[in-house]
Amino acid sequence: MKPTLTAGVAGTREFLVDRERTIDFMGEDARVYATPMLVRDIEVTCREMLLPHLDAGEDSVGTRVEIDHLAATLMGMQATISATIAEVKGRAVTFDVTATDGLDQICRGRHMRFVANVDQVKQRLQQKKAKAAAR
Repeated sequence: MKPTLTAGVAGTREFLVDRERTIDFMGEDARVYATPMLVRDIEVTCREMLLPHLDAGEDSVGTRVEIDHLAATLMGMQATISATIAEVKGRAVTFDVTATDGLDQICRGRHMRFVANVDQVKQRLQQKKAKAAAR
């Protein structure tokens, strides 16, 4: 990790709420931003924000998401997700997140990520794969 990875670093990303990002179980007239897709977009925003502050061979994985999904965002609207690093504790990074759709605040919450060495993660996954195959 680079010394630039500190509390206060902030970033924003926009997402078009397309059909893939909406719920379908309430019918076509009620297609709105699905909470699982909002969570995915929060993770993408925070990960991409971290990348310039990581060393070669490092990446991050999500470890916790706590959000209040406050308002419906219609299909076709833009969602703007803002994230600010609240804390860096070793390799654990905590973000404060909010999202808006131009009319309403659609969420607020926290997201935690862990900075990991990609080669070490791959090695652990191969070991787990071998254990699973041995069952």
